[in-house]
Amino acid sequence: MKKIAVISAILEEPEKCQREFNQVIASFKGIVKGRMGIPFEEEGISVICITVMGDLDNINSLTGKLGNIPYVSVKTSISKKEV
Repeated sequence: MKKIAVISAILEEPEKCQREFNQVIASFKGIVKGRMGIPFEEEGISVICITVMGDLDNINSLTGKLGNIPYVSVKTSISKKEV
């Protein structure tokens, strides 16, 4: 069963990690439903929220791959309701 989730990420040095971050997101394009990013240029940080819909294995796989990228911190909220 599928669930809806929001993956929140903070990129602490976007110039060093954004390319890999975007490549990982692109590899999961089948479950990504929306993305919002806010650059904090003066602080050297980007905040990105990704809305996904998929099974728990895919959501957890995406979260894990993003969390393994240097300079990236990730948290995920997953709906209790199955869709």
